Amino acid sequence: MWSNFFVQQDEDGRIGVAGVGQAGGLGGMKGVRGQRRTHKMSDSQEGKIKLAFFVAIVGVTLTVLGMGTEFWVELAQPKNFSGNQTCQMAHYGLWKGCIRTLWVADIDPERTSCGPAELPGDSNCTYFKFFTSGENAVIFKKTTNKNLNLAAAILALLSLTLMVMGSICIAMSLSKGVPFFLKPASFCFILSGVLVLLSVLVFHQSVLALLSSDHSVPLHHEMSWSVACVGSAGGILILGGFLFILLSLPFSPWQKCFPHKNSAT
Repeated sequence: MWSNFFVQQDEDGRIGVAGVGQAGGLGGMKGVRGQRRTHKMSDSQEGKIKLAFFVAIVGVTLTVLGMGTEFWVELAQPKNFSGNQTCQMAHYGLWKGCIRTLWVADIDPERTSCGPAELPGDSNCTYFKFFTSGENAVIFKKTTNKNLNLAAAILALLSLTLMVMGSICIAMSLSKGVPFFLKPASFCFILSGVLVLLSVLVFHQSVLALLSSDHSVPLHHEMSWSVACVGSAGGILILGGFLFILLSLPFSPWQKCFPHKNSAT
């Protein structure tokens, strides 16, 4: 009887100790998880992320401005080609093209070609049919290459999609206070900048293909301000992506490359 009592007491004691140990282990695990969940970025790091995001937003704005306008390239006839008081020029972008009729008297006397497009005159604008019926456009007896124009437009749309995805990642990183989403955001912005630059290159090749399709009408061509916006946006987006990469690192690259004198001594 007494032996059973002591055995039961001993077993109860062991069970009690085991219970306390298990509870302590669970409490420790919860504490570690709590510390991991409460790990937030500092105010200075959050400010740097907002500054880099502002740089990326500037690139996004320039991209949207360039994609939505039709001043990618200007094609101008010689101002005395028609032999009358007017001359014609054209300008177009990814989606739409315009043919303008200008007065020769308004053109700079030192300029040999018709233009620029900012001068007052009559304008006739139409959307391209690359995306609907698949027809090529004819501008001054020259035919466009729809495959190159479609490729330039698709690259621009893909870059815009990646910009939206990168912006969502940055918004989630700032709202949750964790730097985890900086790496996918940097990938999205860098790739979007590369695609924007590729879109400009493909569009330039489409312009050269247009000019080589017919030589009966002499044309002077020059890339316009929409391309300048898109090209600048590509560089800015790549810069913003690299800034997000630097901010996502667990250490400061500046301190690694240039350590303080106190730490060196």
